[in-house]
Amino acid sequence: MLTGAQIIVECLIEQGIDRVFGYPGGQVIPLYDALYEYSDRVKHILTAHEQGASHAADGYARSTGKVGVCIATSGPGATNLVTGLATAYMDSVPVVAITGNVPVNLLGKDSFQEVDITGVTLPITKHNFIVKKIEDLASTMRYAFEIARSGRPGPVLVDIPKNIQTESIEFERAEVVASSNKAELRDKDIAEAIKLIKKAEKPMLYVGGGVIRSDASELLQLFAELIDAPVGTSLMGLGAIPATNSRFTGMIGMHGTKLSNLAINSCDLLISIGARFSDRVISKASTFAKNAKIIQIDVDPAEFNKNIDTQVRIKGDVKDVLQCLISKIEEPLDHKKWMNFIEGTRLRYPQKVSTEAKRAKTIIDALERVLPENRIITTEVGQHQMWAAQFLRDIKPRRFLTSGGLGTMGYGTGAAIGAQIANPDARVVNIAGDGSFRMNCNELATIARYKLPIIIVVMNNHCLGMVRQWQTLFFGKRYSETTLETPLDWVMLANAYGVKGLRIGPEDDAEAIIKAAVELNEAVVIECQIPTDDKVLPMVAPGASINDMMGFIDKEA
Repeated sequence: MLTGAQIIVECLIEQGIDRVFGYPGGQVIPLYDALYEYSDRVKHILTAHEQGASHAADGYARSTGKVGVCIATSGPGATNLVTGLATAYMDSVPVVAITGNVPVNLLGKDSFQEVDITGVTLPITKHNFIVKKIEDLASTMRYAFEIARSGRPGPVLVDIPKNIQTESIEFERAEVVASSNKAELRDKDIAEAIKLIKKAEKPMLYVGGGVIRSDASELLQLFAELIDAPVGTSLMGLGAIPATNSRFTGMIGMHGTKLSNLAINSCDLLISIGARFSDRVISKASTFAKNAKIIQIDVDPAEFNKNIDTQVRIKGDVKDVLQCLISKIEEPLDHKKWMNFIEGTRLRYPQKVSTEAKRAKTIIDALERVLPENRIITTEVGQHQMWAAQFLRDIKPRRFLTSGGLGTMGYGTGAAIGAQIANPDARVVNIAGDGSFRMNCNELATIARYKLPIIIVVMNNHCLGMVRQWQTLFFGKRYSETTLETPLDWVMLANAYGVKGLRIGPEDDAEAIIKAAVELNEAVVIECQIPTDDKVLPMVAPGASINDMMGFIDKEA
């Protein structure tokens, strides 16, 4: 006989979970008692806030491909997970959240710290459950993990009233059968795609995070070589193809490259692989890839024709689809004229760094030169995030973790904790802005407690930089509530948590200071002073075509 709390932990062990992130409270005391009992098999990481736990579980999952787990008590503990679950949902990250609730007989009576968390999280989870009978507990836990990692991954919440945790029942251990994303590919869809690919004179690949989740990066590069096509990515697709690959054109969309955006609107065939057609990519939908037929490859058919009409839709795991397409193309295709156009356009429109963002680029370049090969980069959200996406040149799959769909300020530090716990030998760096870091600097307590050698690089421009950039460009420089001129000293704050603090001034040698931080092999916060009005450029104004970019260099103009 085992208690419900013990059964929860036994199910975690069944699923191969040996790390969980959370924060205890009244309605999960029985579960935490079981975690104490099983502490030799499941290690619990105590974060400073439940939101930090949810982001840590997310970072753990993104960096490993496994399911991340977070735990919170009822009421405010559960609602503090909401932003992290929404972040994971938008970016298709497999997370299982376990929440406690008041006993079943008190549900619906406005009991102390009672919240209908399944109702709250219904729109931002792949599925959720409330377990009202102990007989259903083990099967529900197992099903939650299956849902989280199968098909298009995503977060699942399991709400477990306190009495279910304390009741006892016989428990039989079960062997976990790995779920498969394999689906029968439709011959008709494959044949139509092959026909379009062979007919195209100017094919282009648009790649998203689905390629990374499917571990299909090598196949993607083989496919691009085979059909002789350039490759642009979404923010989530960075790392799917090396930035040094001559076929890589950069990000597509609002803060993408002029090269990628021109290529999209010049191609006659666009092949979307594991990517959403989000508004930050397509901008003005009526002008996006207007000269192209579109093939969309995705494991989730809900994405088909959602934002952009496509001619061919292939439902299936990205890896399976790419393998099938490669096998059906008898010989390599040749698009020399098209690829010459891509190279000529690359030379004509280089990345703009001569004025705006020069200091940020200097810091990011220095960071990349100094960090070891096994680095993992996380980011918060804002200008620093886009600068990292634009300037980092050596991003590998599962080594660049950022909130894409939801754009969650406060994501990066929690994600860094999860990534460091999952990859203890890696060097994890969180690139933050001073605005974002104000939202999660409490997690320095977690970093210090567990002696995690995480480096946090704070791009301090004393403002909410991205919002200020929009206020500058579109709101007549009316800087409403975006100036963060406070007496806060980030170095002293880091020291207060027992973390080393360093500062890079406007004229300091960034590489020397970053190198010193890396050599310490401990947690470090590096405050980097950057100009207040540096901008992320180029940029597409909201509602404009992605062809109409501001702030780029045209060498032939």
